Amino acid sequence: MTTSPPDIHTSTQEERLAYVREVWECQFDCKLCGKCRILRGRNAEELYADYISGKCSYMKITLQIRDNIL
Repeated sequence: MTTSPPDIHTSTQEERLAYVREVWECQFDCKLCGKCRILRGRNAEELYADYISGKCSYMKITLQIRDNIL
């Protein structure tokens, strides 16, 4: 697993999409994983669409999710 998200200026859309899919992959163990609770049942690819398309940083979107803006 990649440790940090690919930079939007030096990566391809496919690399960013692969990162989002890898990081937010369902572990099928909600009690231990918690990813579903963070996303509140929403699709990670949709939430991170601006990151995937190169419009916004991964961290900015993550903070918006945390702050309930998205």
